[in-house]
Amino acid sequence: MSNRTFAFIAVFMVQLLYGLTFTFAKGIIAEGLIKPFGFILIRIIGATALFWLLSLFTKNEKIDRKDFKTFFFASIFGIALNMLTFFKGLEYTTPINASVIMITAPIIVLLLSAIFLSEKLTAIKVFGIIIGFSGALILSLYSSSGTAVGSNVPLGNLLVFINAASYSVYIIIVKKLTAKYHPFSFIKWLFLFGLILVLPFGYKELTQVELYQFTSYDFFAVVFVIVGATFGTYLLNPMGLRHLKASTVTAFIYLQPVIAAIFALSMGMDVLDTAKIVGATLIFLGVYLVTKKKKAATKDSL
Repeated sequence: MSNRTFAFIAVFMVQLLYGLTFTFAKGIIAEGLIKPFGFILIRIIGATALFWLLSLFTKNEKIDRKDFKTFFFASIFGIALNMLTFFKGLEYTTPINASVIMITAPIIVLLLSAIFLSEKLTAIKVFGIIIGFSGALILSLYSSSGTAVGSNVPLGNLLVFINAASYSVYIIIVKKLTAKYHPFSFIKWLFLFGLILVLPFGYKELTQVELYQFTSYDFFAVVFVIVGATFGTYLLNPMGLRHLKASTVTAFIYLQPVIAAIFALSMGMDVLDTAKIVGATLIFLGVYLVTKKKKAATKDSL
């Protein structure tokens, strides 16, 4: 198997694991078994332990001292802010809404590039941004909620949007790291920094967890989020980035709402209504226009 083929499989598996996570995590949070920040702390503790355990059996490169600053900033956007806003947002919104909002990441990357890298915005891309954000607005204001009374879909969608923005920044930062180090060499440091950052937010909620209330399914859902949606995805994503462009890896995020919707509907954790369909269609169209190339990209450009 070639490195490129493995990279494509890796990034596909990342989106598959994330797509299933929306429903597993929503179920645990909706039942009140673990509050969002407590769940995040469990997730990071478990993944940090697994990454440091893995490092005992792999050959790690020497890390330049100056790169630890980059690790720290990557952990802010890729772990702390990313996870805290995602799980808190998922408490208020639905799995389908959250997964669709996540695919605004390419639009956010374009805006960030225009602001900080002075990249030119064409008329078609500006139109795509307007269309995409219109879809997100429709989702926030008009879609029905399958969540408990007191849920706040607009707030939940906003938090998931912040999560998508944070993830976009993380992808850009970690791309530079993968060009210099193998993922095994630095991911353990990202999670160690992330654990330190998240500990003050999640400690109190973690102490309130009562394990005797958990069913076997609940334990499975928590383990899946730790091993699959955290350890697995954060290991596989940098592997894909080593051989693919960041924009190509980001494009695979389109699979998330499809996987999430199928799984959420099959598990009875969400409902599909007109607003979700219209909003999702507009976001997909907006992302397509934003990422559309004037000329067809060659295989080597992927």
